[in-house]
Amino acid sequence: MSLSLVIFDVDGTLVDSQGDILGAMSIAFASEGIKRPTREAILAIVGLSLPQAFSHLAPELGPVQRTRLVEAYKDAYAELRMKGGPEASPLYPGIPALLDRLSARDDVLLGIATGKSRRGLTALLESHGLTQRFVTRQCADDNPSKPHPAMLFNALDEAGVDPERAMMIGDTSYDMEMAQAAGMPRIGVTWGYHPPEALAGAEHVVDDAAGLERAIETVLEGMT
Repeated sequence: MSLSLVIFDVDGTLVDSQGDILGAMSIAFASEGIKRPTREAILAIVGLSLPQAFSHLAPELGPVQRTRLVEAYKDAYAELRMKGGPEASPLYPGIPALLDRLSARDDVLLGIATGKSRRGLTALLESHGLTQRFVTRQCADDNPSKPHPAMLFNALDEAGVDPERAMMIGDTSYDMEMAQAAGMPRIGVTWGYHPPEALAGAEHVVDDAAGLERAIETVLEGMT
């Protein structure tokens, strides 16, 4: 039996983490005495690794100050995760049951490709009891930022799965561009942080967890 790898983005795909993200951004910018960018501007960069995100959000700042913002954000996010619990960054409706069903399959492995830091990803997964669900957890600490495809290639290597037997699921244009660069099937979800038109590169676009499960099954059937 050949194994298939289903790779998920995290923020805006599995988890609605905008409360923690916006809160940590507020703390980070306040630490430098700078007004926080708008909610829309912040959510537009979700998916990028933090150095790239702050380059977009504060291009007028020098690299030293942006590095301080990155570290302040990481510290603030970790503290908010510890205080807030899973309800502060809830899983989207239907996602827990979907992950349960996929995890129970003998022919499917699950992975993550996220712009989060390793510390932030670990805290988030632990708060939801999801750490053991994923055989590979690719994050910004170990890879170039999306949409570079290195995360996906490293996920394939770590899981021991051939490229033609993997797919990427995400809510942003960065996810779609990354998967396209890796030559991987891609499913876009509309409940996240980028508008549906940003998912034009997806082969399937879905509006809820039931639609996502059907799309995953369609892609899996095409691999047999």
